[in-house]
Formats: sequence, C-alpha cells, structure tokens
Amino acid sequence: MSRTEFLISAEQLQQRLASQPSGVQLFDCRFDLGDPDAGRRQWQQQHIPGALYADLNRDLSDMSLDAAKGRHPLPDPAQFQRWINASGIAAQSEVIAYDQGPGALAARLWWLLRAAGQRRVRVLDGGLKAWQRIDGEMETAAPAARVSAAPVIVWTLPSERWLDNRQLRRALNGSRIVLIDAREAARYRGEVEPIDPVAGHIPGALSRPFFDNLAADGCFRPAEELRLAFDQLRGDFAPKQVVHQC
Repeated sequence: MSRTEFLISAEQLQQRLASQPSGVQLFDCRFDLGDPDAGRRQWQQQHIPGALYADLNRDLSDMSLDAAKGRHPLPDPAQFQRWINASGIAAQSEVIAYDQGPGALAARLWWLLRAAGQRRVRVLDGGLKAWQRIDGEMETAAPAARVSAAPVIVWTLPSERWLDNRQLRRALNGSRIVLIDAREAARYRGEVEPIDPVAGHIPGALSRPFFDNLAADGCFRPAEELRLAFDQLRGDFAPKQVVHQC
C-alpha cells in the first residue's frame, strides 16, 4: 500500500481541485474539546472551498450514551447512515478529510468511512496548516451538501475492529493484546489532566503520543519509520493484537 492511498499532500489536493473539483468531497473536522463550537465557527469563518463540516460531537460520536461508554463513543449506525446520506457521500465519492493540523480528528472520519466500506477516503497530510503554507484558496460561504442519486453506503462496523470496556478488560487480564495510548506523555504519566476526571493511564498501556507520528512540519513521518517504531513498541504481539486508545 502506498502513502497516497491514505494521505494526500496539500499540493496534490490543490492540483486535484483545480482539475476536477466536482469529483472531490471535502470535510472540515476541526474541533476543540475545551470549546465544542469553536471548530464550526472556524469553518464558518473560512475553509477550503467546498468543504462541509463534520462535527465530532454531533456527527462522528453518539453523545447520548452514558459516561461509562467513554467521552466520544462511536456514532449510532442509523445516525451515521443519515449523516452520510445528507452529506451526499456515495460509493464512488472521493472523500478528503482535514483538521487544524495533527490529523487525529480527520483520521476519525477516515476510519469511520473506511469501516463503512468507503474505499476512496484520505486525510490531508499536515491539515489546514499545510494548505495555508502553500497559500491554498479559502472561502467563507457555506457550501450546499451534495445530493447523490447513487445507492447510499450501508454502514456496518465489524466487531473485530473495536473493543468495549468489558472486552478490553478481559483482553488485558488475559494478556492477549498490547494497548497503545496516543495521548501526550504528561497525561499518560498523570502529571496533568485537563479533560478527564482521573489522571494517569489504563494499567498495562504503553505510551506512544500521536505527535510522535509527525515530522517537524506537522506531516506524517515516512511509513517505514513509523512501522519500525510500532514494531519495536508492540514487541512479540502480532499487529492484529494491537489496540489503540486516546
């Protein structure tokens, strides 16, 4: 698999939009956990031309569930199906997601759509910051959602792709998985905790901050470099035994 199957550079996106803008569906995934409406406000102020807004709380999570399910549980399948349909995403759509830079929020939409069966979906490498570095065009008008006449995607989430709290606890107790914590190292160590009620980390979890996946310019490190780092971290565990959490 090549890097371009999952990521698109700002320069490549600029060329793609210049040659065939109607074939691309962009989603702005900017979000601030401390100010849940900030991302939408930023999108309303300016965004990459044609980008619709994907709200972490409203579109990509099911916030109606109780706290035991976590801060941002996966969206209800029917809810996500309605959002996909309203956004005009069809099987042949080329979907590109971006956020304010790190890529973690855009990657959530990428993962959900991949799980839904959408194969043509990528993350803008380096996010909006990379786009602005090349003086990419921005617009202020909110684009209309596209209505597709093609058959809609039927969203399913294969159970082997995720674990709930109980399944995770059993797997950890049985030493059948390696759990990798993507939060900042200081939060993993329990030195600071600005969001969650309890500091520290899940017993047995290994620390691999998300930002360690990025180079100095905010774009993802080469695949070979990332593969080596994760191979060293997971030790004797097979890739399918790795569980990621944030």
